[in-house]
Amino acid sequence: MRVLVAGATGAMGRQLVPRLTGAGHEVFAMTRNESSKARLSELGAVPIVADALDRGQAEAAVLEANPDVIVHQLTAIGHVDTRHFDRSFAATDRLRIEGTDNLLAAGRVAGVRRFVAQSNGAFTYARTGGPVKTEEDPLDPSPIRQMAPMIAAIGHLERAVLGADWTEGIVLRYGAFYGPGTSMEPGSEQLEMIRKGRFPVVGEGGGVWSFIHIADAAEATVAAIENGACGVYNIVDDDPAPVTEWLPELARKLGAKKPMRVPRFVGRLAAGEAGVVLMTELRGASNAKAKRELGWRPAHPSWRQGLHVS
Repeated sequence: MRVLVAGATGAMGRQLVPRLTGAGHEVFAMTRNESSKARLSELGAVPIVADALDRGQAEAAVLEANPDVIVHQLTAIGHVDTRHFDRSFAATDRLRIEGTDNLLAAGRVAGVRRFVAQSNGAFTYARTGGPVKTEEDPLDPSPIRQMAPMIAAIGHLERAVLGADWTEGIVLRYGAFYGPGTSMEPGSEQLEMIRKGRFPVVGEGGGVWSFIHIADAAEATVAAIENGACGVYNIVDDDPAPVTEWLPELARKLGAKKPMRVPRFVGRLAAGEAGVVLMTELRGASNAKAKRELGWRPAHPSWRQGLHVS
């Protein structure tokens, strides 16, 4: 198939492009930067320089590639400051709203038959009910102020993709990434904070996290491109875990002391309200549907074995 990957130079794109070319697909890699063309060519893709926030450029890129499938992996997430969560995700929110609309409009003109888009299943589910959610469960209907723009952007993306009746719209709700190129790769700032004892458990630490190795997420994405049906899939590992489990275990792997516990009000002062929500109220996600319908299994079934710190 001819596949256009938008966001080809990000952590996911760098894993996805070589897997697609290795599987025999003709891959077109969309990037904003001329400087990325050589690297994308080395991965076996045809680079196309375009800004997804410019509708004309997006349409020209899609028409040039003439793809069977568009894969929307556009993000702009750098350092996440949980005290200013909305600011940290502002650029990505724009890509998930304007970028999604532009790619869909271009895809409709080009007659794209499948549209696969990155969503988030790590931080977006409603913070009520049981600890593990399925694709049938709603996104958080009443998020805190700092997280509301991010969840609204995710909601826009999902409605737009699933509502595009001229194509097969597929939404992949990825868990929290770890592995090469992510915020939890060896030597990352986040792991160093844990190593130095600067990442405490807040409150009861009952927030449930679902992780996924970036390579497993890329494999699931290939499966969705090749075999997915219209709908939503949680792309997470088999082991959703509360903060009280994963944070001490990660500290142990790093050779650090067991993380201290602080009350919610102290966590709020240090990490903001979003930081408290991430530590105390998150819900995890089930991967049963992706396993059943995509024929996919994570090679790293648990973060306990997959998350390497050195």
